[in-house]
Amino acid sequence: MFDPRVLDPGQEIVSLAGIPPHEIDQIVELLQAMRAWREADERMSEASRRYMKLGDTDMRALRFIIAGQQNGMRVTPGSIAAHLGISTASTTKLLDRLAAAGHVRRLPHPSDRRSVIVEVVEETRRAARDSIGRTHGRRFDLAARLTPEQRDVIIHFLRDIAATADETTS
Repeated sequence: MFDPRVLDPGQEIVSLAGIPPHEIDQIVELLQAMRAWREADERMSEASRRYMKLGDTDMRALRFIIAGQQNGMRVTPGSIAAHLGISTASTTKLLDRLAAAGHVRRLPHPSDRRSVIVEVVEETRRAARDSIGRTHGRRFDLAARLTPEQRDVIIHFLRDIAATADETTS
């Protein structure tokens, strides 16, 4: 519930001065819609992780490797570690898990004998495309239906919302 009329009737945190009741209703509806989207996104992510039997970091690694492959990039353990912000030792354990589960394979690097490149196997790439990829495609289509001006408003709003999280963690 995001209604300050219920949560903050004394207006100690949120001042409703000068905001007509119908606009307060709309603001509350917007915040409820954002919550519904966030919960739906979390459910989708959780379902994908459960389906593939992977944790969040493993899924982030797979997305990075898939994107790299699709763009002709040679993905190395070092580039995965840098992308995820984890140690090389943690990356080795992550790749061991992904390889044991049959999601990735390590191949000799074509120009650096000390390194390997990491590729996602076709079955995993296809599963990711058919689940998360299609959802992201629908989201792109929805965003494309908006006017550039509408997208700008939403971009600025979401960036401002994201900044409020930074305010509470610092």
